[in-house]
Amino acid sequence: MSNPSSPRLDSPWHAGELAIQQSVGVVEHMDRPGRLYVRSFLLDQHRAFYPLLPSIAIGAVDPAGDVWATMRAGEPGFLQAPDPGTLHVRSRRDAADPAEAGMEDGDALGMVGVDPMTRRRNRVNGTVRREGTEGFDLAVTQSFGNCPRYIQNRRFALVRDPQEPARPPAVHLDALDARARQLITAADTFYVASYVVREDGTRQVDVSHRGGKPGFVRIGDDGVLTIPDFNGNLFFMTLGNLLLHPKAGLLFVDSATGDMLQMSGDTELVLDSPEIAAFEGAERLWRFRPRRVVHRPEGLPLRWSFEPDGASPHLAMTGDWAQAAQRREAAALAERWRPFRVVRTVDESTTIRSLHLEPADGIARIPHQAGQHLPIRVALPGTDAPVQRSYTLSTAPADGAYRISVKREGRVSQHLHALKEGDVLEVRAPAGRFTLDAAQRRTAVLLAAGVGITPLLAMLRHVVHEGARTRTLRPTWLFQSARTAGERAFDAEIAALVQAGKGGLHWVRVLSAPQDAKAGPDFDVEGRIDMALLQATLPFGDHDFYLCGPPAFMQSVYDGLRGLGVADARIHAEVFGPASLRRSGSEAPAVPAATQPVRLVFASSGKEARWKPGDGSLLEVAEARGLSPAFGCRGGSCGSCSTRVLQGAVSYATPPSFAVEEGAALICCAVPAASSGEALHLAL
Repeated sequence: MSNPSSPRLDSPWHAGELAIQQSVGVVEHMDRPGRLYVRSFLLDQHRAFYPLLPSIAIGAVDPAGDVWATMRAGEPGFLQAPDPGTLHVRSRRDAADPAEAGMEDGDALGMVGVDPMTRRRNRVNGTVRREGTEGFDLAVTQSFGNCPRYIQNRRFALVRDPQEPARPPAVHLDALDARARQLITAADTFYVASYVVREDGTRQVDVSHRGGKPGFVRIGDDGVLTIPDFNGNLFFMTLGNLLLHPKAGLLFVDSATGDMLQMSGDTELVLDSPEIAAFEGAERLWRFRPRRVVHRPEGLPLRWSFEPDGASPHLAMTGDWAQAAQRREAAALAERWRPFRVVRTVDESTTIRSLHLEPADGIARIPHQAGQHLPIRVALPGTDAPVQRSYTLSTAPADGAYRISVKREGRVSQHLHALKEGDVLEVRAPAGRFTLDAAQRRTAVLLAAGVGITPLLAMLRHVVHEGARTRTLRPTWLFQSARTAGERAFDAEIAALVQAGKGGLHWVRVLSAPQDAKAGPDFDVEGRIDMALLQATLPFGDHDFYLCGPPAFMQSVYDGLRGLGVADARIHAEVFGPASLRRSGSEAPAVPAATQPVRLVFASSGKEARWKPGDGSLLEVAEARGLSPAFGCRGGSCGSCSTRVLQGAVSYATPPSFAVEEGAALICCAVPAASSGEALHLAL
């Protein structure tokens, strides 16, 4: 990223903006919006907007090359747009403002007007035209609207004549003092100014608004600020500027006192870091090291009061640094079993019950991906050792909680169905590669049978959440089959998600034994999910298919899709039960399986066995020999059965989704590898 490619000659974006857009794959996508929405004049609606405001944020560069963000305030009407090319600012000069030195005639400025009551936000850049001390004109070079996200609803009040300067003197600081730190850590809003130098040597200055939950700006022990960058309009004007010229000016305002904290310093972009994943909603980070700090007590004549329920709804999709630290602490315990408490149980159907879980050890949960498993360990009555299983999480990553939804059919699932609020079980980090990318634009087709709805429900929730967060919804179809309407789970929840999708989500309900259910209100199709149904319902194209259900269902649907010409890489399947999906056209195992009998030695127990082709997995042979190895699935998705290989090697018909450590084997889906005839020794 240090050497961004030169922009196309006709591109509306400069090289820094293009480089950041390229890092997220939206260069072509953003070309047309740049041409349409970044204008060289003020629209009529913008000319009407600015006179309504009591303040405007300004970005400027002083003669020393330092960047400053500041604010000017006045009675509404102190901003006027007499023509599309001019914005007039009626404001006296302010000697206490360090940005004032960069606001001379001919200087480049950036401005952003924010109306906290309506969450409207418009930006304008241009050049100062100044003829006196009562104000100045900005000759417009760029004008564009900004998205309203992360703006808090506040009402304003003027507490003195806006033309009168603040009485307390400005304080120039060598480093952040206690008051400066308090302003920063309590802030849910700040402004950032930045600039680039055009090819003709002139500057283009920008200033932008940033918002988040109080505490979203972290101050390090060294005084460096770390700021998460949330999803926005993908213009990347500020970050593009910082990439080319890593200098910025920050402005924090105390809405209750009018105090202004202005800082000028150096920046660093962070595009890849574990902290990004830990901070909910963050897509990247940037750091700011202040070099010059000015605290101006009561610098603004404005006071703002927070409106009831005034927080931006988009803040619910973001985190804070305390939460991020807890997540990183939890990630260090990924390989350990941790106690989780049942906080709620819900019957989703006549056969499926959900358990809502929260950590019982005071440490945060580890974030999961939509579609992953949760390995659990429980002590069953009458057993000497805990029993391990894995159950798919039916919540999306952004739900902030673990929920497993279990069908009552075996001894472990019956035990889980009997758990009550307050009961504790053990949990390990979520695992599995059966996941969905909500940012992908290709249509996702989710095919669920029975309790196979659980990972696909998590995916559907993820699609809806990410669609709201990014304002781009991945087109999705859900085909859900069950035997009866009573056995079909999550009806109300899925219906609410489809409604939230606003036409981007489609749900087809299939019953094989409708009984008294009525077509239309209770189900859409009688029968099963098959190719005839998909061809009659789904507009076929280059789609991604996600399958989950009993083995026979998945194999039948997989074979049918392949028969219709769907590429193997476009079919994603959850391993469900003891059978693996037999894929056509896939690569042969990296290590071929043995074709002759192999002697097995279970070293820890002192037992031996003989494996023959057709005997199944090493886990099945061990169980037949009277051993009880730990396992959570039978398809290599949870890692519970990982066993050290002391001698020999193993083979997998299909690569397991759980990462296998060197010198170990996932015995639930492994068989002996072809060898020179040596025995296979396992630490069992």
